[in-house]
Amino acid sequence: MRNYAPGLLAAAALFWPSLALAQSSATNAADLPENEQASRDSDGETIVVVGKLTDSAISREDIEITQANDLGDLFRRTPSVSVGGAIGIAEKIYVRGLEDSQLNISIDGAQVQGTLFHHVGRVSIEPELLESVDVQTGAGEATSGFGAIGGAIRFRTRDAVDLLEPGRDIGGIARAGWFSNDGYKFSGTAFGRIAGDVGIIASYVHQDRDPYRDGDGNTVRGSSAQQNVAFVKIGGNVGMSHDFSVSYEQRNEEGEFGARPNWPVREDDELYPAEAKRRTAIANYRFDNGGPLGIELTGYWSKAEFELDRSDRWGLYGAAIENWGGDLRLTVTAGAHNVTGGIEYRNDHVTSAYLGDAASWQPWAWDPAIGRFAEKGELFGLYVQDRWQVLDQVLVSFGARYDNYTHDLVTYGGGTDSDGLSFNIGADYEIVPGLTANVGYAEAFRGKEIGDAFTLEHNAAWAILQPGLSPEKVNNVEAGLAYDRNGFYASAAYYRMEIEDVVLDQLYRDSAATPPQNSTFYENVGEFRSEGFELRAGYQLGAFGLNGFYNHYNPELNDRPINGYEHLALGNTLGDQWNISATFDPSPDLGFEASLTRFERVENLEVLFRDVELGYVPATQFIDKPGYTTVDLFARWQPLGNERFELMAAVYNLFDETYLSHASVGDYTAIPDYGIVRGVNEPGRNIRLGASLRF
Repeated sequence: MRNYAPGLLAAAALFWPSLALAQSSATNAADLPENEQASRDSDGETIVVVGKLTDSAISREDIEITQANDLGDLFRRTPSVSVGGAIGIAEKIYVRGLEDSQLNISIDGAQVQGTLFHHVGRVSIEPELLESVDVQTGAGEATSGFGAIGGAIRFRTRDAVDLLEPGRDIGGIARAGWFSNDGYKFSGTAFGRIAGDVGIIASYVHQDRDPYRDGDGNTVRGSSAQQNVAFVKIGGNVGMSHDFSVSYEQRNEEGEFGARPNWPVREDDELYPAEAKRRTAIANYRFDNGGPLGIELTGYWSKAEFELDRSDRWGLYGAAIENWGGDLRLTVTAGAHNVTGGIEYRNDHVTSAYLGDAASWQPWAWDPAIGRFAEKGELFGLYVQDRWQVLDQVLVSFGARYDNYTHDLVTYGGGTDSDGLSFNIGADYEIVPGLTANVGYAEAFRGKEIGDAFTLEHNAAWAILQPGLSPEKVNNVEAGLAYDRNGFYASAAYYRMEIEDVVLDQLYRDSAATPPQNSTFYENVGEFRSEGFELRAGYQLGAFGLNGFYNHYNPELNDRPINGYEHLALGNTLGDQWNISATFDPSPDLGFEASLTRFERVENLEVLFRDVELGYVPATQFIDKPGYTTVDLFARWQPLGNERFELMAAVYNLFDETYLSHASVGDYTAIPDYGIVRGVNEPGRNIRLGASLRF
């Protein structure tokens, strides 16, 4: 990424404000600092939304030069964000040590929610379709959406009219890529103008991956997959400051994986056919004429499915999550105040079922008469956020949010209901030109949501929810300084996040409890805390650019370190991370980047606290997470001097490092009786060559 630190105005408001500042129509969004999230209005102006110091953004330029194929590629150089799991279908995102289940994740405003199977990831996205990615770290503004206790990630897809060349009404892009480790990818995108500024874009992406090799040259079994993505989007400005878009995406992925796709598959282990699907429809409407009133409306429907054929046990088993909802927000500008208020709703429905012959699964079922299981959830929210420019040098932002959660155990009866208020307040002060200080406090609220699809079945006589289960509440304090002047920028931020009444399934049955607890049992397990700091700096001089960051955080549950095995769906402990990236763009037709990322070693990480509590082991154990360094190189070249034809090259993991990502499950194999507990090694050196043709 070319810019990490905020500009002077972007430094305003550490984590909450969304102050819209009109910029010249000549402003190029790709040239803006990364945490300035940009979108274009009907007049072609760029509206810059001010973000906090620890927020980040990924531009289309970043995605293209890195030839990003999955989540790991997308967030490889994003501060405080890490991706574990190695295999695409098993990837999970961690922000400040919190798993993505603690985040509000959306695609064009459509929220991604629910877990199909705890050994696979819940977020799947094709980078080829993306225009930008915005990352909000930590609880923030009231507009962040449901359950954003750890922050929010917003993916935005491409638009047709933005891709058209001046004076043309139709166009297309064909891309092809080859990977030495190991596979290929091709895509075709067609786009055209329907009328005025309304256009249509259609894309198809196919990726075929063979099993990759780690840095030692060992083939990682269960890492091959085939992906097919189809996408169509219609929209644009219809005049009188009215914009709309309607899109549909269908994503299919299939392959043969291990019984637990995020764990290694040994030579004598079976591979099982699995298939994942997702269909998403999204509609957006926006009115903004630059006057005192603006309107935004989003509606969406999504269905994600996963099937795994455990031929050695119960046979074919399937899971599905269906979400639909909407968000209506109004923005009123009055003098120095910019107020956004809105209402949102989401309906979630998760099911799982035995799909094979009854004779194959009934011996495995708790009740042979019940082979399909379901839960439902409803969420309702009201929010308001005011950004008040008190003085030219002082910005104050404050807001509040009310949320109501209803959770229904459809198959077995029971559930939970909860509601609560959360507040945020902060201030930004420009000390001298170029130097900005800001401080803020934010809360977020989350009630019990639908459970993991593969764990819905249980003994009807045993409890799955703690009686009187409390909702989660988070408070987040941040403070920082930012300097941006004469091509040099730097920022430093401190934060402290606490989640009260953490809701967690600790994955172990306690049949001696009253009432007896199922193997899946959600309960309040205590307080999560993550405290840390983040440093960013960079310098731009002509064609040369240099960026760097360093982040440190210490996630704990009840003053004990967390890890991705025992605290599944909560978080993980990662070592300190730092990155240095250099860019050289001698001309608009030629560009180079080099990036070095280092994760420092984590020593003597104490584990198995829960196993000790239940008497499974006599004492806690310790594991290490070895440090590792990766170097990545990227290049792009337009031989014809324009975008008509472009060649790209990348080398990931240049020195063929063998490593286990700190965001994956740690290595427990040295502990007796835990020999199968380990994450999957990341790929070794991977050379990628790509070409694109625009017509």
